[in-house]
Amino acid sequence: MAYAVGDRVIQAQYGPGTITDVNEYHTVIDFDEHGVRTFATPLVVLQRTATPAPVRPAKARRKARPASAKA
Repeated sequence: MAYAVGDRVIQAQYGPGTITDVNEYHTVIDFDEHGVRTFATPLVVLQRTATPAPVRPAKARRKARPASAKA
């Protein structure tokens, strides 16, 4: 395999992204601006890139709902 999990790549349609899973059948890439996409490994055309992954804000935690008062 030419790519490994964690490699930064560029795909023509979606732009830069990070490989999150790869095997002989599928390559899963988390793109910076388009989210997660899955490609057929033998068909996908990728180029390596040195651009760093963008810093994503931490997900906000949901506030706990107060227990409703039962009469």
